[in-house]
Amino acid sequence: MNSPLNITHVFAPGHETVLRIEDRATGLIGFIAVHSTALGPAAGGLRMRPYDSQDAAIEDVLRLSRGMTYKNAAAGLPLGGGKAVIMGDPAKLKTPELLRAFARAINTLEGRYWTAEDMGMTPDDMAILAEETRYVAGLADGKFASGDPSPITARGIFQSIQTTAHHRFGTADLAGRVVAVQGLGHVGAHLCKMLHHAGAKLIVTDIDDARIADAVDAFEAVAADPLGILSVEADILAPCAIGAVLNPATIADLKVAAVCGGANNQLASDKDGEALHKRGILYAPDYVANAGGIINVATEILEIEDRASFVDQKLAALDDTLNRIFQRATQRNCSPNDVATEIVDEVVTSKAA
Repeated sequence: MNSPLNITHVFAPGHETVLRIEDRATGLIGFIAVHSTALGPAAGGLRMRPYDSQDAAIEDVLRLSRGMTYKNAAAGLPLGGGKAVIMGDPAKLKTPELLRAFARAINTLEGRYWTAEDMGMTPDDMAILAEETRYVAGLADGKFASGDPSPITARGIFQSIQTTAHHRFGTADLAGRVVAVQGLGHVGAHLCKMLHHAGAKLIVTDIDDARIADAVDAFEAVAADPLGILSVEADILAPCAIGAVLNPATIADLKVAAVCGGANNQLASDKDGEALHKRGILYAPDYVANAGGIINVATEILEIEDRASFVDQKLAALDDTLNRIFQRATQRNCSPNDVATEIVDEVVTSKAA
């Protein structure tokens, strides 16, 4: 028999719903944040990682869910923004029972939130969630199964790096360009493969030494210390790990001409977008550059028959959006982050009216 869940509401101005979920039998403590359903049901992944406190977990889920509203709108998807987090080390705390308990909490939102794979989660975990809720995507099996979104996410980032290079250097050709990649997980590894194939020279790092060694061997990359990657000399920095890596301290140390990567919420605050602009560093807003993953997942949520064509179309439209952001930012001599926020706000507001 399933143990009873303790679900309470968390007050969060600017969000439609935020739930705190606890299941003492499994040790589960997690949060689901629905930022906006103006464009459609909220969609965003479930991540599991050790947080220093529940306040830290709440801060993360609020930032991430807001980012998903912007990401889905920028990708032209009929989906709103949501996110979920579970506190704890996946290697120590994650069990099928814990995942099933969290899935039951997702069910209480009755389709207002759809989840998918994120940090600390796998397609196998999504299958366990699907035993208790239908509001899960990123499954390996099924008529509309989209599977691991990482390759499509990486493809979108690679495309965005080319576009960023075109606006910063005058050519999208990456041959000979030095790209520093922070984070070599599923997305980072796929991205490195594409960059290497395009002739880019890679500087790589990760908290996992084995991943660094693999990248050095496979892509003729140069290894960097995890704490030093943000100060190496390169043409482009591609953050593909945790968020908030671009802040006053790190921006002052950057020795790159552009930033374009896969991590969510790369800016510690919107002011940091302006700080990059003042330093002459071209920033590709993360929720535009890394939207390939949610485009892939959307084919499952929306039950798209021709998945390949849908993905191609949406990635092309996403590239048009990034070009438009850069062009408007150049005309106004302002941060691309400010322009991206303005464009997406227009989309969300018009749909909500």
